[in-house]
Amino acid sequence: MLVLTIPGREIWDEANERFIVTDTCTLQLEHSLVSLSKWESKWCKAFLSEFVEKTEEEALDYVRCMTINHVKPEVYHALTQKDIQKISDYINAPMTATTFSDQQKKGPRNRDVITSELIYYWMVALQIPFECQKWHLNRLLTLIQVCNIKNQPPKKMKKADILSRNASLNAARRAKMGTKG
Repeated sequence: MLVLTIPGREIWDEANERFIVTDTCTLQLEHSLVSLSKWESKWCKAFLSEFVEKTEEEALDYVRCMTINHVKPEVYHALTQKDIQKISDYINAPMTATTFSDQQKKGPRNRDVITSELIYYWMVALQIPFECQKWHLNRLLTLIQVCNIKNQPPKKMKKADILSRNASLNAARRAKMGTKG
């Protein structure tokens, strides 16, 4: 969870041509499958798509969807560029110690557009409990990737790799036993 303290300030509302005074408040934000689902149900487009640009209004609305405590709507207009950067850093943080080798990353690329429903499907298919929908989204996606890797059948070794491995095992045994063959 990201906690931001937004100081009170006076903001000009261009639409209504008046000043709005905001009180100091605390925003509690969670980048989760729940937040993603709320945003996608409102905007009817995939949030995680790298091909679809988000407007400033859509990006600000995602912050609203991430908010888990009750705050006045004016608070979102009081966010500074520094606050937006903290939110962006939080969204992009891996939130896990798990890393993947290049070989694990090379697998066939999924061409599906990733939506909240697809992630829920993966959770059901992999028997991941629904409590995980409140985890940081990157942590949940990493868990899904780990489950996919662990559920794959072991890859068969190439004949050359088997022969090389056997030769090195035989050499090690000969050296240990002190024999020639």
